[in-house]
Amino acid sequence: MSDPFQMLPEWAEQSAVMLAWPHERSDWKPWLTDIEQDYVALASAIADSANPLILCRDHHHQARIEQLIGDCCQHPPQFYIRSYNDTWCRDFGPLALGHRNDLVLMDFRFNGWGDKYNAELDNAINSSLKAVWQVPMRSVDFELEGGSIECDGLGTLLTTEHCLLDSNRNQHFDRNTIEHLIKDKLGVSRVLWLSAGALLGDDTDSHIDNLARFCDPRTIAFASCNNPEDPHFPHLQEMERQLKKFRQLDGSPYILVPIEIPEPQLDESGQRLPGSYVNFLILNQQIIVPVFGCEQDEAALNSLRRCFPDKKIRPVRGNNLIRQFGGPHCATMQLPKGVIAL
Repeated sequence: MSDPFQMLPEWAEQSAVMLAWPHERSDWKPWLTDIEQDYVALASAIADSANPLILCRDHHHQARIEQLIGDCCQHPPQFYIRSYNDTWCRDFGPLALGHRNDLVLMDFRFNGWGDKYNAELDNAINSSLKAVWQVPMRSVDFELEGGSIECDGLGTLLTTEHCLLDSNRNQHFDRNTIEHLIKDKLGVSRVLWLSAGALLGDDTDSHIDNLARFCDPRTIAFASCNNPEDPHFPHLQEMERQLKKFRQLDGSPYILVPIEIPEPQLDESGQRLPGSYVNFLILNQQIIVPVFGCEQDEAALNSLRRCFPDKKIRPVRGNNLIRQFGGPHCATMQLPKGVIAL
C-alpha cells in the first residue's frame, strides 16, 4: 500500500514559523544592526498569525533578541539555543506532510546550496529539534531545499530544472530518479519543471520561490520583466511562456499573475541582487511581502491583494534581506498546526 502522506501547501493552518536570528558570527556581521531591526519587524508580523520559533546561539543572544523584540509579538516567541551556520530556515527546515489529521516531517539533506557554503550545523538543525517536534520525523539522504519546490496541496509540485537537475546537489541521480524520489517522499503525483527563469545574483541556482509561487491550487504569481533593456527580460519572458503551457489537473490553464520585479537592487560593488516580490510568506491571516522602496512596490502589493483577497497584505523591508540574496520566504519555515506544543 502506498504512503498516504502528501506535502502540505503553505496555506495549511500554521501554529508556528521558524526563524534563525542573525548574529555577529554570521555573514550578517557587516549589517547586523540593520538586519536585526528587520528581523524584529518580521517576527512581529509573523506573531500576528503564529508563534515565532526563534533559533539563537546562546543565552546572551536570546536575551538580546528578547530585549529587541520587547512586547511587539502578539503570539509569544519560543526560543531554542542551537548552533547554525546561516539564517535561511526555508532551505534547511523540515517539510510537512499530512494525511487526514496526522502529520509527518521530512528532513532532507542540506549541503549549502551545492557546497557553496558551510552547512554542517544547518543540516543538523532538524534532528537537534527532534524533542520539540510533536510528530514523527523521517530523514532522507537526498539534498532538497524548501525554497526549490512549490506545492499546491493537490499533488502538484512546481520546481526548476536548473536547481534540481543542473547543480551540485545530487550529481549521481538522473532526472527520472529525482522525479520518482520527489513523488515518493513528498507524496505528490506530478512535477511541473521550469527550464527558464533566473535572477542575477541568485546563488541558489534558480530557486522557485523567487520566480513562481502557488497562491492557491489554481493561481500562480510569477516574477515578470517588461523592460527589454533589462537582462532579465528574455529569461522571464520565456518562463512566462512555459507557465502558460502548464495545466491544472482538470486540464484548464492556470490563472497567471505577473509581478514586475523591482528596480535593480545593487550591492556595495554595484552587482545586481536577486530582488523579487514573489519571495512572500503565506500565513494564516496575512501575506508578508518584501518591498524595496521603489515605484514597483505598490503595483506588486496590489497584485497580491487580488491573489489573496481574504488575507491582509503585510509589507516588510526587503533591502537588507536581499544583501544576503534572500527575502522573508527564504528566512522562514512555516510549521503546521500540531507540529509543536504551544
